[in-house]
Amino acid sequence: MGYKIKSRIWIESENYVLLGEGRVHLLKAIQEKGSLSKAAKSLNISYKKAWQLLDSVNRSAKKPVTINSIGGKDGGGAELTDYGKSLIKAFEEINKNCWAFLDEQLEKIELL
Repeated sequence: MGYKIKSRIWIESENYVLLGEGRVHLLKAIQEKGSLSKAAKSLNISYKKAWQLLDSVNRSAKKPVTINSIGGKDGGGAELTDYGKSLIKAFEEINKNCWAFLDEQLEKIELL
């Protein structure tokens, strides 16, 4: 019988979540699609929900994570700042290291 340890991590400040899996998916979708509304659509979440998630990230981040352009005939756009891209990279590394650590710890159960 094989076991797995399941875990989800997120990073928060006092009042807001900075990053978690959902927020990282949203930031990546913004980068890929070029706007918050298109990113929300691609993730099957409402624009309002996407806006709230992004607002939470921006409120707890040290610097802005997105650059927004005001809509012209094609509507507004959004892209990640270098800081936003660095945050995603750091979170994914932390996540990967966390999983590797948990896999090692699993031996404590499997060896019983």
